[in-house]
This record gives sequence, structure tokens and C-alpha cells, in this order.
Amino acid sequence: MSLLPYGTLRPRLPNRLWGPDMKAAVIYYSFEGNCTFVARQIAKQIKADIVQIEITDNKKRTGLAKYLWGGKQVILKIIPEIKPVNFNAEAYDLIIFGSPVWAGSPAPAIKTFLSQTKISGKKIALFLCHGGGAGRAMNKLKEMLTGNEFVSEIDFKYPIRNAESVIQKTEEWVKTL
Repeated sequence: MSLLPYGTLRPRLPNRLWGPDMKAAVIYYSFEGNCTFVARQIAKQIKADIVQIEITDNKKRTGLAKYLWGGKQVILKIIPEIKPVNFNAEAYDLIIFGSPVWAGSPAPAIKTFLSQTKISGKKIALFLCHGGGAGRAMNKLKEMLTGNEFVSEIDFKYPIRNAESVIQKTEEWVKTL
């Protein structure tokens, strides 16, 4: 198995799974806006509903403090409190999840959401945003979503810094859905 460059498409099935008569949702958590940027691009391109997961702790963290705070949550398996989310998975044919990568894992807010929301038997696509590498985050996210069919995945390195490239990659990626 060879390594693929960041943002390389990895479709799981050869046939297009998405059509205009189907309903999709993009669910994401974003700390600094990178996943928000990607989620909005995807939602716009496939006319999907968009659901942002937000934590209740609104303290702004920057520099080393943000890495220590995020890394601590991952390592200690802290499940942060999130704001209420009104989401019914049964209303959707395709659900796309997006998360930043923190210490080689999806952001803990995603785990909180999934512990509160039953999602099973759905077509799932995944995207990750990171500054260095996705590590095992994609596999960890899949483990949180067992009982579903994974149809495609992609990761983006520094999405806001690489906006033009991200727009092009999302346009190509949604064609695989």
C-alpha cells in the first residue's frame, strides 16, 4: 500500500452514490474555521443541510495553550459538553462528517455528538482538516461510526491557507459521492 498525498481522493465504491433526489447533511466541528470552510464548500456543492457542533466552553485559546488544551482532551479522553443539536439521522441518505485532527484523533466534540446521537445503517463520507497529518484520525472516526457504510474519505492540509485548492478538491470529491 502506498501513501497518498494530502487531499488525495479515496473513493470506496466505483459508482456514484449521490443524486439530486437524495438528502444529505454535513456535520462538523471546527475550532479555527478550517472545517467550517470545507463543510460550507461541500454543503454548497451538493445542496446539503449543514450542522455545526459547538462546544459550550467559549474560551478563546491560541498558541501553545490551544495545543495543550486540545491534546489534554484527547489523551485524557475528555468528552466536552456541546450545545444542543437538533439532528435526525433517519431524514438523510448520506451523512458527511468533518473534524479537525487533534493529537492524531478527531476532535473530542465529535465523540460527544456521536455519544448523544444514534447513527446506524447510513452511507457515511468523512473529511479531516489538519496542519501536519491525519495520522490514525480517519480510522478512529470510523470506529466511532461502526454499523454504517463508509463511501468516501478525504483530508485537507491547512484548508484556509489553501482555499483555491480546497475548493477544487471538494468539487472533485463530491463527484465520488
